[in-house]
Amino acid sequence: MQVLVVGGSQFNGFALVQELVRRGHDVTVLNRGRTDAPFPDGVARLTADRTDRERMTEVLRGREFDCVHDMCAYHPEDVELMIDLLRDRVGHYVFVSSTVIYASSRVLPITEESPVDRSERQIEYGLHKLLCEDRLWEEFATTGFPATTVALSMVMGPRNIVPDREQRMFVRLLRARPVLLLGRGTALGQIGDVEDQAEALCEMMGSPVTFGQRYNLTGGQYFSDEGYVDEFADVVGVEARKVFVPGDVVDDVWNGRLELGIARPTGAHIDIRTTQAEQRMQEMAIRRRYQLATVVQKLAPHLHHWDDSVVFGIDKLARDVGWRPRHTLRQTVEKTYEWFTRERVADTVAFDFTFEDELLAHAGEVSAPG
Repeated sequence: MQVLVVGGSQFNGFALVQELVRRGHDVTVLNRGRTDAPFPDGVARLTADRTDRERMTEVLRGREFDCVHDMCAYHPEDVELMIDLLRDRVGHYVFVSSTVIYASSRVLPITEESPVDRSERQIEYGLHKLLCEDRLWEEFATTGFPATTVALSMVMGPRNIVPDREQRMFVRLLRARPVLLLGRGTALGQIGDVEDQAEALCEMMGSPVTFGQRYNLTGGQYFSDEGYVDEFADVVGVEARKVFVPGDVVDDVWNGRLELGIARPTGAHIDIRTTQAEQRMQEMAIRRRYQLATVVQKLAPHLHHWDDSVVFGIDKLARDVGWRPRHTLRQTVEKTYEWFTRERVADTVAFDFTFEDELLAHAGEVSAPG
C-alpha cells in the first residue's frame, strides 16, 4: 500500500513507520522536518507545517494514498484541512485520538459505547479530539469519507516523549528514592505497548468494516498501582522503597486543602470555555491532580478520581480486525528499560522531585496496609 503518516518522527508515529516498512508498504512521512529521526531506507519525506494551508496543498497536490495515518491532528481545523485535501484521493483515513475523551465510569472496562465527557471538566485536548471526531463522522455520513478513529491510552515504550511516566519511575528506583503509592495502591490501570499499537494500525488499514468506527487501542492486561511498581522494580533489579500515602492526605491535595509547592505540568491544557476566574480555579485543580498522576502514571486526572480504576476494552478491535496485543506489561517494561539503559537516558533527563518530597513529608513513612 501507499501509506502517508502525518507526524511520524516521534514515538507512536516513528514505531508505526518502522512497522509499515517491515511489512513492505511504500511509506511517506509528512511533518515539519524539525526532528532528526532515523527512518529506514526508502521512506519518503514531505515537509510542511499543517497549519500552513498553502504549503500543505502544495506538497499533497496530485498525490493519492491507500491509507493516511494522522498522528498529530489536535484541532477540528486540522481534520477539516485533511478532508479538503484528501477527498476522493485516500482509501482510508485513520485519525489517532485518545481515551481521554471518555467520561469516568463505574462500569469497567470502558468501551467504545461508553459515554464521552464534553462537560466543563474536559480539557481542551480531549474536547478538540471529540470535535475532530464529530467532523469526521459528519463527513463519513454525508460523503462516505473513509475515516476511522483510534483512541490510544497510556502508551509505553522506547523513545517515549512523555518522560514523567516510565522514565521517572526508572530514575526513582535507580536513585533508591521512596516510591509513593496513593492510598492502598489497589486502583487498576492499563498501558499500551507502542509496538503493539503500530501493529494494530497496520492491521486495520483498508478494512471497510472500520470506516465510521471508533476503536480503543491499548494493552490487554490490567495491574494495580502496587503491581506496576513491583514490575518496574523487578526489571530494574532493586527493591522498591514503597511508601503508602494515606487516602485522607491524598484527598487533601486533590481537593486543594493541602497546597504543595508544585508547578503547572507540561501539557495541562485549560478549557477554553470558562471565564478567567473559573480558568484559574481549574488550572489550580489540574496542576494538583496532574502532579499526583506522575507518582504512578494515571490517565486523565481531570476526569478520573485518584483512586479510580481506569481500564478500557479492546474486544471491538479484536472482533473487527483480529488484532490482539502481543506484549505483557513485563515485556514492555523490559524492552523500555533496555532502551533507557542503552541510550543512557538517565543522563539526559532531569526530574523535579520537590512535590514528592513534600507529599512524603505529610504522609510519613507509612507501612503497607494489611
